Amino acid sequence: MDTTASPDGVPATAPDPDFPPVPADTKDWTWVMERPCPECGFVAVEVTPDRVGAAVRDAVPRYVAALGREDVRVRPDATTWSVLEYAAHVRDIFSVFDVRVQSMVEGDDPRFANWDQDATAVEEDYAHQDPAVVARELAIAGDRVAGRFDALVPDQWERPGRRSNGSVFTVRTLGQYFVHDVVHHLHDVGA
Repeated sequence: MDTTASPDGVPATAPDPDFPPVPADTKDWTWVMERPCPECGFVAVEVTPDRVGAAVRDAVPRYVAALGREDVRVRPDATTWSVLEYAAHVRDIFSVFDVRVQSMVEGDDPRFANWDQDATAVEEDYAHQDPAVVARELAIAGDRVAGRFDALVPDQWERPGRRSNGSVFTVRTLGQYFVHDVVHHLHDVGA
């Protein structure tokens, strides 16, 4: 990213013309809890609590391998992230969901802070991150969130929480929704 001085003399970040922000994903993906995803084929309701951690651990090496591709920074088109950007996003998904599950287990029907994934991609400059660093951080965050799900006991799976838009989840349904995100992005990057 370029930095230029704004009129008030404070450095401002200008978008990189080679990596302009992709259009925001405005879909409410909670519908994947009701029917299979036609894009990736994932069926969320088939994910049992004991499979969430394993699903993450199965996905991590596939993302790490994808990050080793020569074309890791290449966007397939102007509206689609590169493999690197998707992997950085998944790394951050791992961290966001780790915090959400922790808040559901420790709190009483918590309301999750809003997370704007598109703004995060721009602010954190996903397109210019080091693929080796992303791979390492993704593996660490994946192991941490998988462990969080693995450590849950049966009575914790039905604890509630809600997104800032009002969507209500239990730890069980949040896990199903989360695994769809992880699997769907494997589909997106062809891994």
